[in-house]
Amino acid sequence: MSRRVREAIRVHRQEHCANAGPGTTIGRLTQRPIPLEDILPVGDVIPVALLVDRLGSPDADVRLTAADMLGRAGGLASAAAVHLVRACGDTDERVREAVVAALEDLGPPPSGAVPGLTDIAAAAGPLEAYWAATLLGRLGGDAAGAVPVLTACVESAGDIAVRERAAWALGRIGPAAAASRERLLRVAATGEPRLKRLIDEALAAIGR
Repeated sequence: MSRRVREAIRVHRQEHCANAGPGTTIGRLTQRPIPLEDILPVGDVIPVALLVDRLGSPDADVRLTAADMLGRAGGLASAAAVHLVRACGDTDERVREAVVAALEDLGPPPSGAVPGLTDIAAAAGPLEAYWAATLLGRLGGDAAGAVPVLTACVESAGDIAVRERAAWALGRIGPAAAASRERLLRVAATGEPRLKRLIDEALAAIGR
């Protein structure tokens, strides 16, 4: 989690807990209290399904609390990977920052997330596509099914950060991304310097 995002979440907690009085709990991170029985963990169990459901709430404060708690769960929240990436498109900046913080600490998603992440990389906005490519890269060879879409991302005229991240992801997939080799070579011949460097690194990881 970046220092900027940690600071934003810390300030948010301070602002909204300042007037909560004694007994303030996780459920009072926002202006409007969230029912504790709906959102707090039971013992050491993180209620990922409940938190994912809250990411779709019409209330931005509820979505923020859910994203924050999924972030605290770290790798235990990996089952929420696709939902968190989709939530990068949230209309509330606070929620987007909390979601990105959660994704930074998430680790590899389950292999079953590949189809959903691939769909997001193919058709979503830049932030969502960036994080979809990132999580696919974290899966390494298990994300081989995403190679055609990631290659198309590199070739596209879209957001340069997404193109670069897709090239990085193909390198992480390694030899299983061999089908992308010729197309990557063509892009490298005309790409921007950083993109070319990332493609060269990907090609070295992919091999011949």
